[in-house]
Amino acid sequence: MSKKRQLIVLEQAKSPIAESFRTLRTNIQFAKPDGELKTILFTSAGPGEGKSTITANTALALAQSGRRVILMDCDLRKPVQHKIFGKKNKGLTNALVEDLPVLELLQDTEVDKLKVLTSGPIPPNPSELLGSGRMLEIIETVKQQADMVIIDVPPAIAVTDASVLASRVDGIVLTVSAGMVRPEMAQQAQELLIKANGYILGVVLNRVEIEEEHSYYYYYYGDTQHKAAK
Repeated sequence: MSKKRQLIVLEQAKSPIAESFRTLRTNIQFAKPDGELKTILFTSAGPGEGKSTITANTALALAQSGRRVILMDCDLRKPVQHKIFGKKNKGLTNALVEDLPVLELLQDTEVDKLKVLTSGPIPPNPSELLGSGRMLEIIETVKQQADMVIIDVPPAIAVTDASVLASRVDGIVLTVSAGMVRPEMAQQAQELLIKANGYILGVVLNRVEIEEEHSYYYYYYGDTQHKAAK
């Protein structure tokens, strides 16, 4: 998938797909009225559901609304945010393992208010690094520099990484690909995140065909914290 296809909020700003990201942005802003919503984790039930592309475009849409946004690539197994934004992959694991100052590893993007912290080199122990005290320090440091922190993590069912970070963020967005993920898989992913004390803000239903010329992404977003994903 090309960069142009991935950053559709920038490249095709007037398209129905870009508009769906702006709708998602609005829904996120009102998703947790009874508490602060500053750190949001994006995950999926399984691999190949477009989770990282959705994360990148949502971060862009939020930054375009005037918020200072930092996108953290915490997918330390198959990271792609550095490819999506065309950045060098020196970032989170360098801060975790080499104890480098994390703020010096933030990289600017085409949108003034959006910065990206790439994953860095893939480590042999992703879950342990994400669950470390140093990781918590990094999240707190990054939070002080942004209005919102968007976090990309691996699929919830495949590995434990999403569950490790679930309780450390204000909310979780679960991506589900239409026609690809069985309902029981989506429900299992939701249950795993809730058991890890995560707060699920809603579900993004991805790859729902609408019209022939716009048939790539479309989104449904709704509260699922207290009901099973359908």
